[in-house]
Amino acid sequence: MATCALVAASDFNAGHFQAAYRAGCFDAVIAADGGFAHLQRLGIVPAIALGDFDSLGSVPTDCPVRVFPTHKDKSDMQIAFEYAAEQGFDEVVAYGVLGGRLDHTLANIQLMAAFAERGMAVSAVHLDCQLRYVVGPARYELPPLPKGTVSVFSLVPAATGVTERGLEYPLDDATLTDRTTWGLSNELIGAPASVAVETGTLLVFHPLAFPS
Repeated sequence: MATCALVAASDFNAGHFQAAYRAGCFDAVIAADGGFAHLQRLGIVPAIALGDFDSLGSVPTDCPVRVFPTHKDKSDMQIAFEYAAEQGFDEVVAYGVLGGRLDHTLANIQLMAAFAERGMAVSAVHLDCQLRYVVGPARYELPPLPKGTVSVFSLVPAATGVTERGLEYPLDDATLTDRTTWGLSNELIGAPASVAVETGTLLVFHPLAFPS
């Protein structure tokens, strides 16, 4: 599996990114507009920087770039995800895509769901948690952590066959909808834990696991 890190301009977990980068978790790093500034502060040159660069304020000169007009029908994040797919990356770990403007966060959550539903393994790292998309039929093994909060939400009208194992409140063959809080705030209990779904798309929030 070829994995890239996609770095955008919002809240950036530099510690987690550096740990994953040093551990060799990424085959490439892609910057979306202002995400270039995050990487520049770490002394990391991306494989490419994409966008209209209105957030960054200038076009990078020390890496390959693709410049797009500010008046366009796609966000810089969508352009970056499309580029990752074109380059054959089947896993994307996104940084700097959550926080800041709420409309941008919602747009990114929806965008990442679209690419997960096309078969890409998609996760997003925030300051204190990680998001993972699970598209049925599939099972996601949660990181082996002793404790922490896990929340599971449906991103479609009805996700069926939802099963949660190894958590304080187990769930068996349930149906979650996109109009309920049923999946909010479960807890890890130190046992191997997983979330599975038969049909539909789930968004799983879980504590961060740092690469060693």
